[in-house]
Amino acid sequence: MKNVPMKGIITPILTPMNPDETVNLEVLRQQIERLIEGGVHGIFPIGTNGEAYALSFDEKLAIIETCVDQVKGRVPVYAGTGCITTRETIELSKRAADLGADILSIITPSFAVASQKEMYDHYVEVAKHVDVPIVLYNIPARTGNKLLPETVAKLAKDVDVIMGAKDSSGDWDNLQAYIRLTQDLDKGFKVLSGNDSLIYWNLLAGGGGGIAGCANVYPGTMTAIYERFMQGDLEGAREAQDSIRSFRDCFKYGNPNTIVKTAVAMLGYPVGKCRAPFDRISPEGLEAIRRVIDENREAGME
Repeated sequence: MKNVPMKGIITPILTPMNPDETVNLEVLRQQIERLIEGGVHGIFPIGTNGEAYALSFDEKLAIIETCVDQVKGRVPVYAGTGCITTRETIELSKRAADLGADILSIITPSFAVASQKEMYDHYVEVAKHVDVPIVLYNIPARTGNKLLPETVAKLAKDVDVIMGAKDSSGDWDNLQAYIRLTQDLDKGFKVLSGNDSLIYWNLLAGGGGGIAGCANVYPGTMTAIYERFMQGDLEGAREAQDSIRSFRDCFKYGNPNTIVKTAVAMLGYPVGKCRAPFDRISPEGLEAIRRVIDENREAGME
């Protein structure tokens, strides 16, 4: 198994689209360069911000292949390979590993309700087929299935390649429990915050950092949370954390990753829109995003 540092600020990179909703791989390459220049510690294609739910199997493979090729080992590539069924998850995970992904981020099964035992068995079976570190991905508001801390701890203990967990529940108690129940394992298991507002607090509690959608918009600011924290500048880290609040407030105007992609486009990058029907924001929302971007630009956020 690859020994890959699982820490810092990882960007769940958006998937650029052409006007006809085909994937724009050239702009994807440009965004990868922009993010790495901004200091991010990992690139994560095919996540929620990457519209994994709207992509075909072949499109996912093309995106992963492009990311691995463009990154060229400068930072780890976390490939999102979770699907609804165990069979498809195994297939995509194997293909991603063959393409050179450093880490596999595997979201819980979705749509149909799964018990904790079913999810445990799902991850155990997937892990049998790959020799690449796996990050468990919990986002119950989107999937309908919550991966409980006890299940995460058991998987972390029982399965060698399961090396981390991303918690996007927004539940601070749940995130803390992930950390508390895995921190004594002798394997370097890391808990990453999937909620951008909790990255600083995750680090304080002993977590490894965050997979941060806002890093698509503000890579420098988001990485500053981690870098300042690691340098012992807790005040500066907290300041960077608090600075994204106004942008996060814009999420009330629509699907969060639609807000993120719209903001990146407003910054002047030709990333296109999200695939319909998740491509619309009200005029009020668009004005709010523009206002926040202008204010943050004046404040020096980048």
